[in-house]
Amino acid sequence: MSTLRDLVEEHTSLEPDDIEHLHRLAGDWQIVSDLSFADLLMWVPIEARGEYICVAQVRPTTAPTAYQDDQVGRIAGGPEVAHLAIVRQQGRIWREGDPVWYGDMPARHEAIPVRRRGHDKVIAVLGRDTNLSTARTPAQLELNYLTTADDLAQMIADGSWPPPRHPGETTSAPRIGDGLVRLDATGKVTYASPNAQSAYRRLGLAAHLVGESLAEITGRLVDDPLEGADATERIQSALHGEAPARKELEARGASVLMRALPLIPAGVPIGALVLVRDITEVRRRDRQLMTKDATIREIHHRVKNNLQTVAALLRLQARRVGVPAARHALEESVRRVASIALVHETLSMSSESSDEAVEFDGIVDRVAAAAVEVAATGFAVAVRREGDFGVLPAEIATPLVMVLNELLQNAVEHAFEPSAPRSPEVVVSVHRFRKQLHVTVADNGRGLPEGFDLDASERLGLQIVRTLATGELRGTIELLARPDGGTEAVMVVPLAKR
Repeated sequence: MSTLRDLVEEHTSLEPDDIEHLHRLAGDWQIVSDLSFADLLMWVPIEARGEYICVAQVRPTTAPTAYQDDQVGRIAGGPEVAHLAIVRQQGRIWREGDPVWYGDMPARHEAIPVRRRGHDKVIAVLGRDTNLSTARTPAQLELNYLTTADDLAQMIADGSWPPPRHPGETTSAPRIGDGLVRLDATGKVTYASPNAQSAYRRLGLAAHLVGESLAEITGRLVDDPLEGADATERIQSALHGEAPARKELEARGASVLMRALPLIPAGVPIGALVLVRDITEVRRRDRQLMTKDATIREIHHRVKNNLQTVAALLRLQARRVGVPAARHALEESVRRVASIALVHETLSMSSESSDEAVEFDGIVDRVAAAAVEVAATGFAVAVRREGDFGVLPAEIATPLVMVLNELLQNAVEHAFEPSAPRSPEVVVSVHRFRKQLHVTVADNGRGLPEGFDLDASERLGLQIVRTLATGELRGTIELLARPDGGTEAVMVVPLAKR
């Protein structure tokens, strides 16, 4: 399905600023749809054909939709869009006309011109289409919702809606159903939905909101006086036509998210709309997750420390062993334990540790540097990486780092002749393809011995590589001779969850 930008750029000549305004409107128009109990369809004209194309649609969460099928991308013309043409020509909200029938469902059509602030040009038309099949007698909630929706519709026509978006803010919460408070021009509450009343009760308000100054009550309820003064200031700024950033209120162990929006139809400040959402349970779960995250990091930190202690003990033992073969075996064990410790060290410092994910490129680079540092070759071997491993789950990272440690160590120490006739180099290449990780460790050394068979090899390092690659990683590995000399280990690791 094409995006709003794709459709507008393909069918119209609107300026980038116009398109950006339409994007901002589509990001905040769920509020208008819910208050209107109606679908909103964004129509833009196809000038050369006298037709209109729907580039965006939102359905209400407070009422049945007027359209079972998605309308985005639909092109309409003729009498069906006559009311849209009137809105573009006259630049006013259109509410005339009889209900239209879609099968056995009656619907009411309205249309709202869309302008940018400070511009007279109508850049699009919002269709506000209401399903009348479940119409009910309006009660206080419905009347307040519809009145507020009409004020916002006028602001869309004026170009003063949507309000500017603050950096880092999303458009998901709070919504109309979470809690709505309507203020008059003096800041007094003229209407509070049941959910809004409940949210303020959680903050400690025993009385009803209607008739009270919301700014004063909010500032008095919040635990921190400075935070209370800030909340009061934000409500007051909305009454003066500004759109402040959202504010989280905390009192008596409860948390409420507040968003204050100015109501300035036709440029006249008539009050404000305040949306509130009780997020006490959300914050409680966030705190639990933060505690869990800190605990997981501490566990990884302690595992890393324990592994480093084991490595130190093995290193100490290696110095006391007089048999060269035994000393070499202990030194290899030190490197293997240290490579696992690297994964746990990274997890202990990672902000993504709650997902048990690790940034793997840094680990590979450190393992490669260690392989070169401890190699007893008598000459320098260059090791470099091509491509990015990216973030890997710990269940893949731990066995993979052990495999790469063995392959790099083997390549650095055994791939080249003692005389090193040419610049020795080991390259670790990686790329992702179809949820698989393709890894190659290649050298330009002497190549594989004649008749080499990985499955039949009795070397411990290669046995570890084969076991981990095919077992823990559920992948495949091959050791092949390179056409231009040297050896390459080719490994394919599936990234899908087990």
